[in-house]
Amino acid sequence: MRRSLRVAIAVLALAATAAPADSPTAALRSAVDAVLKILEDPALRGDARVKERRLALSRVAEQAFDFPEIARRVLGRYWRERTVGEREEFTTLFRELLERTYSSLLDRFGGEKVVYLDESVDGDFARVQTNILTPRGTVVRVAYSMLEHDGRWLIVDISVENVSYVVNYRSQFNEIIQASSFPALVKRLRAKTEELRRAESTRARGRTE
Repeated sequence: MRRSLRVAIAVLALAATAAPADSPTAALRSAVDAVLKILEDPALRGDARVKERRLALSRVAEQAFDFPEIARRVLGRYWRERTVGEREEFTTLFRELLERTYSSLLDRFGGEKVVYLDESVDGDFARVQTNILTPRGTVVRVAYSMLEHDGRWLIVDISVENVSYVVNYRSQFNEIIQASSFPALVKRLRAKTEELRRAESTRARGRTE
């Protein structure tokens, strides 16, 4: 299951540039092609280019994910209790955590194939079903939840073998808030993102020294 989740995290990051499209599936297809182009660019390969590669992925991610909506869903009932400033800070920290985590995992992504199965659309909500085929022949079922916003289909959740990432994060964050407080959760997010920043800098510096 852990391997399946790792594969799905990488695939989520692959869906990082959903340009306007006729359908959710078409948006997802174009997203995969665009990010693969970044990953295959010789000028962005290797640890020496880790920062440039992450920034390139971050720019296209801005066009693919509805980060405020994802943050709202992850925080659940605690979202209503937060001030505008708290919501903005949480959204920013959570987005950076996702982008840095997925960017790092993408460096180990290779050989997996995406098979698009079907989609269901209900108003401005859609769910796209896919299978991820690993080099070892394993099949991982991955479903994307998407919302239409200004003619664009944006990702708001991903489920791997029926396990939702939003639900998983919400469970973890709720435990922290209930055991301590919302400021304690924010403190942990700050510490984690700073840890990821240092790791990125170390990788880049190690290749240039």
